Amino acid sequence: MTARLFVALDLPDAVVEALVAWRTRLLREMPAPPTLRAVAPEALHVTLCFLGARPDDAIASLTTLVEACAAGTGGVAGLALGEPLWLPRRRPRVLAVAIDDRHGQLGALQERVVERLSAGGWHDPETRPYLPHVTVARVRGGEGTPSGTPLPTPAPLVFDGAALTLYRSRLHPAGARYKPLSVSRLA
Repeated sequence: MTARLFVALDLPDAVVEALVAWRTRLLREMPAPPTLRAVAPEALHVTLCFLGARPDDAIASLTTLVEACAAGTGGVAGLALGEPLWLPRRRPRVLAVAIDDRHGQLGALQERVVERLSAGGWHDPETRPYLPHVTVARVRGGEGTPSGTPLPTPAPLVFDGAALTLYRSRLHPAGARYKPLSVSRLA
């Protein structure tokens, strides 16, 4: 059997609550919103590396690699909520909020994760630059988005990354569901 896996930075509860409140107000006040499906609060995270389908028996090895990446960080501090984004830019399918990596620690962690997983043969690095963000809603079906409409920026909130987590993603008609397979707290 295989598991659909990814590695993500977990967010502190206060950040999740702020993002949910911002998204709720935004969707209520949008003039003609597309049909958006809100991402469940417990599923809000910053993806660092998508691994795709991997054999179930690889999970133990991947857990060890992810834990080693977290152990060497010293933490991820000084992150901030940034501008709202429609992604991808050409044909948006998600509403996201950029993460401002003020000290470069998130970028360094993402590079470390990608480097170690790639060296182990678990990941093929992407050619496009990494864009840290949190997906807060997904567009249903083939509906368009008002991507030209200005969106209000979330309230400024500075925070530290909570944990580095290896997740299993299961696709469902109501949206993907994520199960943490290993959680490594960041110092």
